[in-house]
Amino acid sequence: MAQFCFFLLFISVIFVPCALSRSLSTSRPHSQIFDVAASIEKTVQVFSPATSSQSFQQEAIKRAHSNSSSISISIYPRSALVKPHHKDYAALTLSRLERDSARVSSLTMKLQLTLSNFTHSDLKPVQTMLQPEDLQTPITSGASQGSGEYFARLGLGQPAKEFYMVLDTGSDITWVQCEPCSDCYQQSDPIFNPSGSTTYSRLSCDAAQCSALEVSACGTQSCLYQVSYGDGSFTVGEFATETVSFGSSGSFPKVAIGCGHDNEGLFVGAAGLIALGGGSLSLPTQIKASSFSYCFVDRDSASSSTLDFNSARPSDSVIAPLLRNSRRSTFFYVGLTGISVGGQMLSIPASVFQVDGSGNGGIIVDSGTAVTRLQSSAYNTLRNSFVKLTQNLPSAGQFALFDTCYDLSSMRRVSVPTLAFHFSGGKKLQLHPKTYLIPVDSAGKFCLAFAPTEGSLSIIGNIQQQGTRVSYDLANNIVGFSPDKC
Repeated sequence: MAQFCFFLLFISVIFVPCALSRSLSTSRPHSQIFDVAASIEKTVQVFSPATSSQSFQQEAIKRAHSNSSSISISIYPRSALVKPHHKDYAALTLSRLERDSARVSSLTMKLQLTLSNFTHSDLKPVQTMLQPEDLQTPITSGASQGSGEYFARLGLGQPAKEFYMVLDTGSDITWVQCEPCSDCYQQSDPIFNPSGSTTYSRLSCDAAQCSALEVSACGTQSCLYQVSYGDGSFTVGEFATETVSFGSSGSFPKVAIGCGHDNEGLFVGAAGLIALGGGSLSLPTQIKASSFSYCFVDRDSASSSTLDFNSARPSDSVIAPLLRNSRRSTFFYVGLTGISVGGQMLSIPASVFQVDGSGNGGIIVDSGTAVTRLQSSAYNTLRNSFVKLTQNLPSAGQFALFDTCYDLSSMRRVSVPTLAFHFSGGKKLQLHPKTYLIPVDSAGKFCLAFAPTEGSLSIIGNIQQQGTRVSYDLANNIVGFSPDKC
């Protein structure tokens, strides 16, 4: 009898824990393990000295050789180039979110102006901007140009000079700070001097590119451009053509760019902006690219990735329809059909993610917006579902525009519900936990990285794109998402 009891005890010791382990692993099939400690560590590392430009250039050369079949340049997070001057990570986050809110207001304003039937003739540069020698208006503040978290190194002129420039899929005008420039904001590279390039050419007032501008004027027989943003800031200067080069992988002559003088702004580190939008003056359109793709590394990391043109889409991409708004060609809309949390589809009407007959609604993929924005009703549904499935996590109130935060300071790893975007044809893109639960300080406060918008336009921001190669097949109107392809 004693031997039998010992056998039962042995069985319980060996097999019951195994059964419990299986039970724990299968009781929450729609959850993921989130590495809290690793995320907090990155918030500390971001304040370490920035990597030198020389090491980045060496890495860019290596990448260029490994991507010789396509046109490719390297992408870097802002934190890898410019050491933050904020007192701590919470202050840095507040600064980022402030810029991000201005960005969203800018995109919304652009769309609303278009839908309100504004014509080019309704928007005139003020008279003080009509002469190149009188260009005293500050260039865009940087806040309206987006989070400015990702730079690419682009060559301009002949001989080529390389510059760190911000990527923006929500703009159509590529611009750079230019000499003479009496009041420029700080940038990592010397200011571009067009007199040092043999291929710089001012555009005439009757040039097709000048006519394609939303706002233009004529000064001393050359075209002047102006691009206005929703927060009241704008960029103004000469419109010209120049040779654009992508490291050793290729170059293109006579690309129309803006050349700004007397500039002020918050683009610390960047020389200007690379416009990747869908309009006729964007860089992909001008170089006749059939496709382009990028992959954003974690914005707090010191690593880099690439911006590629005319490269093949990864075979494992989750594909979705790339849609256009006939009223605004700049933005890249995506055929999103729904969102799931914890494996359950949310009760959000499909119409929320669709562009209606008047051009309102829909959801765009945007490189310049950081935090994904959803119409208020859709956001509330997502948040309520997420909160319901995270009742085991200690709440930590709000932080700036985030209304759902958690105190994870006592945890190293935690289980969180899955979150996925769903597209037509049953395609699903499951997000990594670090792209929807993000640290806002270095003390362990994490927030759900979504926010509501009162406007009709929803936006998939770059935080949710981190770690995923996003491919825009312009020839076939397909957008692809391929995780872990940086």
